[in-house]
Amino acid sequence: NPTARFNILWSNVQTITPAIFARLPRPDVSRRFRDNDPIGRVASTMLERALEYEIEHYGDYASAMKQSVQDRLLGGRGTAWVRYEPHIVGSEADGMDQPEDGLQVTEDIDEAETEGGMFREDQQRIEYECAPVDYVHWRDFGHTIARTWEEVTAVWRRVYMSRPALVERFGEELGYKIPLDTKPDDLKQSYKSDDSIYEALIYEIWDKETGKVLWISKSLGKILDERDDPLQLENFWPCPKPLYATLTTDSLEPIPDFVIYQDQARELDVLCDRIDGLINALKVRGVYDASASELQRLFSEGENNTMIPVHNWMAFAEKQGMKGAIDLVDLAPFASALMSCYQAMEQVKGQIYELMGIADIQRGQTDPSETLGAQIIKSNNAAGRLKTQQHAV
Repeated sequence: NPTARFNILWSNVQTITPAIFARLPRPDVSRRFRDNDPIGRVASTMLERALEYEIEHYGDYASAMKQSVQDRLLGGRGTAWVRYEPHIVGSEADGMDQPEDGLQVTEDIDEAETEGGMFREDQQRIEYECAPVDYVHWRDFGHTIARTWEEVTAVWRRVYMSRPALVERFGEELGYKIPLDTKPDDLKQSYKSDDSIYEALIYEIWDKETGKVLWISKSLGKILDERDDPLQLENFWPCPKPLYATLTTDSLEPIPDFVIYQDQARELDVLCDRIDGLINALKVRGVYDASASELQRLFSEGENNTMIPVHNWMAFAEKQGMKGAIDLVDLAPFASALMSCYQAMEQVKGQIYELMGIADIQRGQTDPSETLGAQIIKSNNAAGRLKTQQHAV
């Protein structure tokens, strides 16, 4: 195993990430048909402004997108999940926190009875609504086995909930029965003996065939909640198609980008270790005549324009002076091997960039002898390969 490594994966991820997601999108809501419809025009403007406020005001959207893109480039699958949160006010809702579980609880609210066109104070009403976007770790997301995304019939995610969140979401009777049975995988090694971070693992399952949504605790062994299509979305699921790496038409198990060039990355690690060893070997070493002990001071004490006296100069001169009294290791083979390693490394990096579609124009490296047209062609070629990923995001 090489001790010195070249982290080409980090470099590629840092280069591609801003190319496919660098800034927040700008909402664009317009009428499908450009006819004389002032109501549709005003509704489109309202929706566009609402979306723009939602994206800019709630930081979870940008965070979810960045983390999903990172999962796409590392693990091969990035997922996000949308929730609907109505905030209800009124006499019965005062002092109560509404569950943030993505349910359209407005269906459970009777139409408000009005007096003179105004809400009575004892009526519940929606003060405002929002639709947060949750990041879902790729290990916490699942779906039914299928060859393509169009064949998937159900999706689910794993949610880790604390005791107060369980009571708030499922009520006191169920909330205190659900066992705190797990903790996220990334915390298991860091906090082995800390029992306070244990949480309940809840499965949220959206079944498109039955049109139902289930919340299940495997440790409790029962269905905690069941709803009929809470959000009434066009495609039923509250999540879009995940950001997938390389797929085939017979499986939805993605092949991460690193697997494509892992052999070249291994070669880079070997070359990097060779270079590290050759650099350490580039030291002035040799032997000298013990009778001329002053020669040792020549490399340890000698500075610019420094003369070191030699005892018994006549005997020293008869031995051809420095040539006969000292012999240094030839560093030319080491330097030649080092240059060959550097050249081989550039060739391997070029192969990786070719596999990943990272043109040299994107890395800020250009050939002064190239024309503007040649640089534009290289840039367009790389942009063409990244455009598919941009559209997926």
